[in-house]
Amino acid sequence: MTTQSHDLEAAKRLTEAYDSIRAELSKQIIGMDRVIEELMICIFSRGHCLLVGVPGLAKTLLISSLAKTLSLSFARIQFTPDLMPADITGTEVIQENKSTGERSFKFLRGPIFANVILADEINRTPPKTQAALLEAMQERQVTAGGTKHSLDDPFFVLATENPIEQEGTYPLPEAQLDRFMFNVRVEYPSQEEELDIMKLTTTMTSPELKTIIDQQTIQELQETVRKVPIADPVLQYAVRLVRATRFDGDEAPAFIKESLAWGAGPRAAQNLILGGKARALLKGRFHVSTDDIKAVAHPVLRHRLITNYSAEAEGITSDKIVDRLLETIPSDGADERELPEVLGS
Repeated sequence: MTTQSHDLEAAKRLTEAYDSIRAELSKQIIGMDRVIEELMICIFSRGHCLLVGVPGLAKTLLISSLAKTLSLSFARIQFTPDLMPADITGTEVIQENKSTGERSFKFLRGPIFANVILADEINRTPPKTQAALLEAMQERQVTAGGTKHSLDDPFFVLATENPIEQEGTYPLPEAQLDRFMFNVRVEYPSQEEELDIMKLTTTMTSPELKTIIDQQTIQELQETVRKVPIADPVLQYAVRLVRATRFDGDEAPAFIKESLAWGAGPRAAQNLILGGKARALLKGRFHVSTDDIKAVAHPVLRHRLITNYSAEAEGITSDKIVDRLLETIPSDGADERELPEVLGS
């Protein structure tokens, strides 16, 4: 089998795995198709995800259910104001050898040593603990007693945040927000979906979820995402979107200079491209189009754009700014390229 045929076959497996996972999650999760898609894009892109929504929208249930279908170790950390770094990373304790009487330090692993970490109410813990989590997210390791301990691979932090209750919280600094690939908005369900939720959750039955893919397969699919070809015009479109958010640059439109206090950095462009690649595979294509870039623009950019006081006073949100950017920045016919259209073609 040629390299190209092997890549197309691996890409087809990713598409099939996504369809199977989505079908399995539908046994327990009603609606939330967009949220599930964006979560899967993060996982296949090897990124972290922040879910923002009011309490009671099944954010925690979704993440724990997803971990079951992926056959990955799962740990839930409830972030509180008294949580210390050692509570999540682990700590060194003195251990005595009963036969010799010698004492030595032994590192006891914390809950961060799992494949999927649910960081519940992440903004409720102090900056010192957030900094410990930041090292794990970026370096995929923790440091205790001067010794570095590598985390298991794959490793994902899927955090939740309540946008309403802000008393006694510690807002995440921009440096940590930038480490999250996506900021996913979890909205209220529709009336039909809420009726289905009531029917599902107020009976004696509790559906059992099956494992769809294992740890090794996930790592292989992550490698497949990075092999997806992207044409130069599409690449340039993603870069133009990000550069247009920098209010002090020549590429910034007038409304950006009027509304933003700070724009997105290079990591945003990287995540646009990786997210576009993953989304293309989920849709059954082995190339990236500008539609893929546009589809992931909101979750990639909304937490990286900082509005100024004038925009806040007028009710201009980062999502509205992204809407205007997508209308303003031309794609320049970036999709008019001869690339493989459909997996297996």
